[in-house]
Amino acid sequence: MTDRKISEEEAREELETKSQKVDSDDVQKVLSRKEDIEAKFEKSGYLNRFINELKLMFSMVQDYWNGDYREVPWMTIAAVVAALLYVLSPVDLIPDFIPGIGMIDDAAVVVACLNLIQSDFEAYKAWKGK
Repeated sequence: MTDRKISEEEAREELETKSQKVDSDDVQKVLSRKEDIEAKFEKSGYLNRFINELKLMFSMVQDYWNGDYREVPWMTIAAVVAALLYVLSPVDLIPDFIPGIGMIDDAAVVVACLNLIQSDFEAYKAWKGK
């Protein structure tokens, strides 16, 4: 198991499955655990490269939640929330405690999310002036 890698297809399927189950409690959990999620991104070489995207993902979810930005479909927000909950969870396809590879699947799910929401994310960045 320690040399297992997650495929793009597995990451996308995991994200799609989890995003269909996202509800308002999940959104609140992600927003309340922002610092914990950011810390995981900062500590992991696999995730650190996405730190700017992470900040904008949080901003988009927060703006949606506050009602400031509603030009994005709920499923986009659900995908972001699902990806961030996945990163937050220590036990997933490749458990985070496995040295050297435990964060590979987390990064793959983040990439799958960014690919899935690309047009909505670009529109949000333009709206935000980033």
